[in-house]
Amino acid sequence: MSSVSDDSADLPARLAENADAIETLLDALLSPVALAGEVARPRRLLDAMRHGALGGGKRLRPFLTVETARLFDVAPAQALRAGAAVELVHCYSLVHDDLPAMDDDDTRRGRPTVHKAYDEATAILAGDSLLTLAFDVMAGPETHPSGEVRANLVLALARASGLGGMAGGQMLDLAAEGRFGDAPAGGLDEPQIRQLQAMKTGALLAASVEIGALLGQASEAERAVLVTYGKALGAAFQIADDILDVEATPEQLGKATAKDEGRGKGTLVSALGREGARRERDRLSGQAVAALDRFGDKAGMLRAAARFAAERRS
Repeated sequence: MSSVSDDSADLPARLAENADAIETLLDALLSPVALAGEVARPRRLLDAMRHGALGGGKRLRPFLTVETARLFDVAPAQALRAGAAVELVHCYSLVHDDLPAMDDDDTRRGRPTVHKAYDEATAILAGDSLLTLAFDVMAGPETHPSGEVRANLVLALARASGLGGMAGGQMLDLAAEGRFGDAPAGGLDEPQIRQLQAMKTGALLAASVEIGALLGQASEAERAVLVTYGKALGAAFQIADDILDVEATPEQLGKATAKDEGRGKGTLVSALGREGARRERDRLSGQAVAALDRFGDKAGMLRAAARFAAERRS
């Protein structure tokens, strides 16, 4: 365990400050004014995108991007743009995950999901457009003046979001439900669960950190340390989410609970038991914290974020 202190007492204020800044930027990015190269922005589609992206959430992923970039003294405006791109990918994934063909959820962050507030076709297009806008933002020269850096940012986000990352993890999740034939006898085993979670949830969380490092043009050694941190944090976050799914109320989470258990989905709670899952969550959080030792006290806020990801109650 790291001997340097974290900034846990200051974390809520920093999270709120970052969330407000990201909200403001997303509001501007989701303006009705068409950009150069665009013909028009249809009102209903834009409203659905705004419903899916604005007005809620802790904005943990862009927080990780901004705080990692802070280690390398990246200009705040650049870090916020990169963080907003990550958050747009996350919001797209929620819009699509909530669809009847996926997880079939009616509420998200205490509000109707996009397909309930609008309709399924609009929700699909809203998710598609949020994803596309994310790469538009990341590729823009305002995010970084170097084309090479921007290309690396886009590559990291694409790898985390697609076939070998979040989308692939969602496919594994659907297969585990038995959507495409019989579900695995006895459910997924522990290595399969870890792989699924590393893709579906962990990949984008880890990329949030890596993107901050890329934006700051970190050395290979620094980037490797931060990737280790991001992967451990992402795994701890997912276990905490699984525990909340069986212990929290829908009011606490702003969405339905106990859905994983009801569908027979494999989680580390089912594989290890609640106490075993807590121990693994705490081990991973400690691993994330220890990975930051080379950055000293400068990484205090990232240490606090790792503990928050494991200890959160909503």
